[in-house]
Amino acid sequence: MLTIICYLLFPFSLIYGFIIWIRNKLFDRKILRSASFNFPLICIGNLAAGGTGKTPMTEYIIRLLEKKFIIATLSRGYKRTTKGFLIADENSTAADIGDEPMQMHKKFANLTVAVHEERVLGIPQLLFEKPQTQVIILDDAFQHREVNAGMNVLLTEYDHLYTRDFMLPTGNLRDVKSSSKRANIIVVTKCAASLNEKEKKEILTELNPLDSQQVFFTTIDYANPCHIFTNEIKILEQAHKALLISGIANPTPLEKMLSDYNITYEMMLFKDHYTFSINDIKEIRKRFSKLESPDKIILTTEKDATRLAKYANELKGFPIYAIPMQHKFLFGEEIKFDAEIISFVENYVPD
Repeated sequence: MLTIICYLLFPFSLIYGFIIWIRNKLFDRKILRSASFNFPLICIGNLAAGGTGKTPMTEYIIRLLEKKFIIATLSRGYKRTTKGFLIADENSTAADIGDEPMQMHKKFANLTVAVHEERVLGIPQLLFEKPQTQVIILDDAFQHREVNAGMNVLLTEYDHLYTRDFMLPTGNLRDVKSSSKRANIIVVTKCAASLNEKEKKEILTELNPLDSQQVFFTTIDYANPCHIFTNEIKILEQAHKALLISGIANPTPLEKMLSDYNITYEMMLFKDHYTFSINDIKEIRKRFSKLESPDKIILTTEKDATRLAKYANELKGFPIYAIPMQHKFLFGEEIKFDAEIISFVENYVPD
């Protein structure tokens, strides 16, 4: 049945792909213009729709740079209820700025987190409001060619490499594969920690990067869960039974992690960026109460936690923990990646 649907949708993928290809050609030939800001901009993105680890990569680069530079992030604030340019403050919520910007705002005290639907307009407003800013990280902006970033970091998931994918709606690509040539760095994410040199070379051959492009490989590194209201750290043990709340694009790695810990769990699956309702909270409480274990917990992602935070009263007293996710570089290449990013910022020279 799935194959039949794919065949039926394929003509639409061809049309969509042709439109995107024409659009890119117009930018390449400068018929459509990309704005340059003579300012160090690092763009994090992918060719596919969701699920490659963009926000954890943005957080990785924030940690890398925050001790030496004044940093800001700018994203569109997907699914926020507001419009226009906003800078996060102590009163901001996920509804105001989006769940991913809210996640970063909560984590990094000295970070300026801004949102705007049109980054080409958001950048000058951000620099006007925060003139001390030394570098801006554009989260999920690779396909938005209105802005010409000096450093483009393109992510592709190990199990869903863009080379094996198709354009929407048959596949998951929202940009054509040839756009990968615009990246300075390509990161293959969510690899198995046991990935070997032979597998690495096979992927490099398939990606066929330009001589000027650096390719890195990362695996997922989960930290100990943190209570979403009290910040208490929880050590996962085999005795735990968990209710897993997941509203992300790809929960499979998270499920695998729980299986590796031999944790029995039930999952409540929601769509990506899902806005929880009071009825959902009631159902979570109900499902949790039915778990038969003396040592049971609720687990969720950091992104979901930002959208559950408004129900602090309803979830008061519940053992609900968010699991932090980070990128871990393979083959000892973390130092090389870090050097590429730091060198770009330190040696940036305006035109």
